[in-house]
Amino acid sequence: QVQLVESGGGLVQAGGSLRLSCVASGRFFSINAMGWYRQAPGKQRELVATILSGGSTNYADSVKGRFTISRDTAKNTVYLQMNSLKPEDTAVYYCNGQGMGDVFHKFDSWGQGTQVTVSS
Repeated sequence: QVQLVESGGGLVQAGGSLRLSCVASGRFFSINAMGWYRQAPGKQRELVATILSGGSTNYADSVKGRFTISRDTAKNTVYLQMNSLKPEDTAVYYCNGQGMGDVFHKFDSWGQGTQVTVSS
């Protein structure tokens, strides 16, 4: 079983920055992709950014140029550097990891979420 634990959320003023971290632990064979999603009150969960094992990244249009996703493979950790934050970035941010638990079984795990609040 794979556990994902996020950290780094908090309250910040508009224009400020935050850095989220997510550490994967447990038993797994490989992690193929990690990503960040967010869910604002009354809205559906949406993709923020993803990064593949080869380093390819993908961003939501709303965060391009402001957010940067990166990962430390040796530490099984993914980061989300968020700059120029806007009030509309306020949401619970969730980490997602996908890969192989063993050579036969895939996993698709979620963290518990971390709150990001941007004040105007």
